[in-house]
Amino acid sequence: MIADDGVPSELLQLGAPVGPMVRVHGGFANRMYRLDTDQGSFAVKELNLVDRRWAYRVEDVFRLERAAFAAGIQMPEPISAGHHTLVHRWVEGEKVPEAPVSAAYAFEIGEILARIHVLDVEWTDVSIEDPTPRDWPELAVRAAATGQPWADELASHVETFLAIARYVDTCERPGPVVLTHRDIQPWNLLARDGRPVVLDWELSGMLDLSGELGSTALSLAKGPGFDDIEPAIFRSVLDGYVAGGGALPPPGPSWFVYLIGGWLGHTRWNILRCLADVEATTGPDLALSHESARNGVRGLPDLFARLPDLETLLL
Repeated sequence: MIADDGVPSELLQLGAPVGPMVRVHGGFANRMYRLDTDQGSFAVKELNLVDRRWAYRVEDVFRLERAAFAAGIQMPEPISAGHHTLVHRWVEGEKVPEAPVSAAYAFEIGEILARIHVLDVEWTDVSIEDPTPRDWPELAVRAAATGQPWADELASHVETFLAIARYVDTCERPGPVVLTHRDIQPWNLLARDGRPVVLDWELSGMLDLSGELGSTALSLAKGPGFDDIEPAIFRSVLDGYVAGGGALPPPGPSWFVYLIGGWLGHTRWNILRCLADVEATTGPDLALSHESARNGVRGLPDLFARLPDLETLLL
């Protein structure tokens, strides 16, 4: 654990600190600190190694980041990667709200994806995904027994969550599979002079192209819910991808299965943290886990019900 009032010795290579490391709150999986030294400002990310949902491919991710940065993609400069921490040069920019972005911003994100997908980077991860967990009835019982504030809503949607799990496991993914960021969402983006800056590459890996495009385009074309989706912004991401040299996969449900599967896993992970009822020393604060669990319990059934409508965005 990194203390707010101290700097670990392995970070002294970044220069002489001009003040204590300061925690930057809000991370959904890891913890972030800002370190100011006589050599500049750095973002120091403390990786959650206690109850993580996936294996971190630190060396592979760092190799991809270095290649992307060298290719001119707007992102924080990757400085170092270790077992417990990732270090990047600090980047100033405006936070991107969860609201439809401008058409120009969406278009450039599409171009960025096309540039990432052609990077020649060695990737050693050949793992096979495990079946989607089906323990939603048990989680609902535990939530009710421990008095979770969202327990009743979870219980009322158990069958829907089981249907979502079946959908994630059985949806056909036509390919191609690409090496990519896998998590370009508003909370992983900044705007600097109106242009995108791509943050948080830890989830990088191989992914079906349609899932990457659908998740990214939808996240940039909507607000907090699914009532104000702007099809023109969704299409701008795809137009940018084609302009950047990419080819679009055929339309179909696979465009949204990665989004819904990722949100399902994130919701379950936060539910388990809430059921443990312990303020963990790594990862999100317990209050943020409760917020994420509640948002998933409410939002996932709505997203699942809207899948047929979302497919019309591809026409």
